[in-house]
Amino acid sequence: MKSSTGILVDGELRRELGTWIRPVEGAPPIAPAQVQPASLDLRLGPTAYRIRAGFLPDRKPGRRMEERLADLATSSVSLEGDGGVLERGLVYMVALEEELELPDECSARFNPRSSTGRCDLFTRVLVPGHPRFDETPRGYAGKLWLEVAPLSFPVRLHRGDRLAQLRLQRGRTGLTGDELRAVHRETPLCFEGGRALPEKELHFDEDGAIAMRIGLRGRNPCGWRAALHTDVLRFRETAVHSREDFWEPVHARSDGCILDPGRFYIFASRESIRIPPLLAAEMLPIDVGIGELRNNYAGFFDSGFGWSEEGSRKGTPAVLEVRAHDVPFLIEDGQVFFRLRFFRTAERPERLYGEGRGGRSYGEQDLTLARPFQASSS
Repeated sequence: MKSSTGILVDGELRRELGTWIRPVEGAPPIAPAQVQPASLDLRLGPTAYRIRAGFLPDRKPGRRMEERLADLATSSVSLEGDGGVLERGLVYMVALEEELELPDECSARFNPRSSTGRCDLFTRVLVPGHPRFDETPRGYAGKLWLEVAPLSFPVRLHRGDRLAQLRLQRGRTGLTGDELRAVHRETPLCFEGGRALPEKELHFDEDGAIAMRIGLRGRNPCGWRAALHTDVLRFRETAVHSREDFWEPVHARSDGCILDPGRFYIFASRESIRIPPLLAAEMLPIDVGIGELRNNYAGFFDSGFGWSEEGSRKGTPAVLEVRAHDVPFLIEDGQVFFRLRFFRTAERPERLYGEGRGGRSYGEQDLTLARPFQASSS
């Protein structure tokens, strides 16, 4: 049954292509493969502008993003044809191939896609005239821009590559703590070792989120650390790079390991997560009072992640993108690492996460690197 509130799912997103969501002038039509169960993948435009610094759009009426680029851009990289290389440690701005004309009751939020975060590509969406990243006001009409900063590897990108995703929402979408507890009692959301975790073993907060832990024990390696000096990462391609050319294995000692400041790591959650068809979820940072960590770059979970209709699948671990700041930092197995906040969808998606996909999906992942990397040494 369709609700007047919640995150819009695939059927309604497809119906609004060309109206609420449409390609900018000169862009190809939006492809069916861009539509996910509760989100829409967004495509890079033809040019990446290298800028001296990231910035927030301001509220000045009529102030166009092109004017800010004229002040801050130092060069440009064409993403047409064979694509272009964005250098590690530099900041770029790219116009997206989609624009919006939302009704008054709708707003949008944005996240990096999973492969984007796992390649340590820092991204955030800018909306002209709105001084916050990764969101629009209700009723927004206009273009979208993406800030892109490769933090670990130089990367080759192409026009049409999908680094970010959009979700549209109406009304109150987040569950309360009590609502989330009720869902978990009816349909368990978290598992460990195939066992559904009872409510008493989980921490629910009043924002409708569950505290989740990092899992080091039983994984060898327990994580991966980005290498310092690598070749160019070919983001568009699948299984084209040996993982050992870009990553160093991390091994736990006494169920813990020390993170080097500034280095980028991939770990996995201790719990396996299951997202029912009428929900979606988003990773949120832990309280900074328990450690200076930047984690969870790409944290949106579409409806059906870790789910099976017959109930046989006991969830899927979440992959964590982690960077320690300032000083070496000890992490230990079972340490609370992030929160998973749950949202209602407006209706059940026509396809759940991973259904009908011709390529690789992260739906049965454990400690899985991004799609450009091979599963094992070649």
